Amino acid sequence: MKQDEIFQLLGTLVALFVILYVVVRLFKVQMNVVEGLTSSSGSGTGTGSNGEAGNAAAYAETIKAQVVKMQDELLIDKYRGEYEKVLIQLDDYVGMLMIRQCLNLKLDDAKEGLAHLSTLQNAKQCLNTTMAFLDKQ
Repeated sequence: MKQDEIFQLLGTLVALFVILYVVVRLFKVQMNVVEGLTSSSGSGTGTGSNGEAGNAAAYAETIKAQVVKMQDELLIDKYRGEYEKVLIQLDDYVGMLMIRQCLNLKLDDAKEGLAHLSTLQNAKQCLNTTMAFLDKQ
């Protein structure tokens, strides 16, 4: 075999590998697009991934797994006292913010100030709910 023939053969092989590589990549992209289109959940179809129809049991298990993961991260039994202190301090902080809001309420724009006060009240209720939940753990 002559040197020209060897280079021609190598060039042909490289070209074939490049073409084969491109074709395989195109099929992978096409498969991902088709897979994404067929497996995506449509709204109103009753086959959504978030607990609709037949997925409810699997969704509940996913939620349970997340709860267990959070329990493992928070270690409530070990740090309950510290968590209670944080919630109490936050409750005091929000209470002080409420007092400050009342004392700084602008009478000409009372509606906005009262809305902020209402938000703070909701925060206090959330803290109380959180403390009650912590006590049940």
